Amino acid sequence: MKVAIIKYNAGNIYSVVNALRRIGIEPILTDNAEQIRNADKVIFPGQGEAKSAMEYLRERGLDSVIRSLKQPVLGICVGQQLLCRHSEEGDTDCIGIFPMEVKRFCPTCHEEKIPQMGWNSITDLKSPLFDNVMENDYVYFVHSYYVPLHKDYTIATADFTLSYSAAIHTGNFYATQFHPEKSGDVGSRILENFIKL
Repeated sequence: MKVAIIKYNAGNIYSVVNALRRIGIEPILTDNAEQIRNADKVIFPGQGEAKSAMEYLRERGLDSVIRSLKQPVLGICVGQQLLCRHSEEGDTDCIGIFPMEVKRFCPTCHEEKIPQMGWNSITDLKSPLFDNVMENDYVYFVHSYYVPLHKDYTIATADFTLSYSAAIHTGNFYATQFHPEKSGDVGSRILENFIKL
């Protein structure tokens, strides 16, 4: 099983490497188009800022590589947001796999601190990605922007100031706003499920 992690200028890649090693996968960390296209599974992680990440991907042609992939792909956090059409963060045109607009949280009271950082529950689970994951299980989030709910694409929901997409899916593309690699046993199960897809 060849699993490629797309290497680019968005942080947190090594925690994904370590999480895969914990479930018995030795991934390839690469920005090489051929290695990415030849992998059995591709993970597109990220922590950071949408505009500079998209500029980096475009300069290297990685946005086109990602669009062309036919094997299962898992976007994580900023990786999920960059798979959408557009982000309010830096008014950024993204990769466009999902025809959705990434929005910034607008807190309604002092207690709602941005970014959302920490453990939150996920509900309305609708995908083999969540086999053996329970409704209201907790996973780890760090984000100031979110993908709205969509009847055709949302496969898990979370709540913070409003209900939003904790995970989305279309075709061979899956994505989570939360970090499975930082989400303990639940996150490990989700990564294992992705590898089995």
